[in-house]
Amino acid sequence: MAQPAVDARAGALFDAVAAQDARLFDAYNHCDLKTLSAMVSEDLEFYHDQTGLARGRDPFIAAIRTNICGKVHRLLVPGSLEVYPLKTYGAVEVGEHVFCPAQHPDKCDPKTSGVAKFTMLWQQTGDSWTLTRVISYAHVSDFARK
Repeated sequence: MAQPAVDARAGALFDAVAAQDARLFDAYNHCDLKTLSAMVSEDLEFYHDQTGLARGRDPFIAAIRTNICGKVHRLLVPGSLEVYPLKTYGAVEVGEHVFCPAQHPDKCDPKTSGVAKFTMLWQQTGDSWTLTRVISYAHVSDFARK
């Protein structure tokens, strides 16, 4: 029997995961390491095209503290977010985001800043969501393309 088509850009699942994305990156942008730590799994796997594989919550939080806090601001590219269900697990989130200097988040613009792609796996337990896997790729090497 054919499955009904999934609307990856609307609906209850999309709204739930989009809210998690917003909460996660609000914490990221404001160096709220307590919230970030609570949102990611202890066995997080983070694959990054420029830095490779990082395993575990603690190395992830340490990397955010060292490399992101006060330095980098993330903005989701409007209209790029898609969410797909993962039966008995949760959801996969894909999209594009822009990174720019934290001192100038107003300059975070997909047309002038480096856009990167991401795929994230969210595990749902009851009403709770936990980020378990991240693939971040296709980064532009500098904040602003000339």
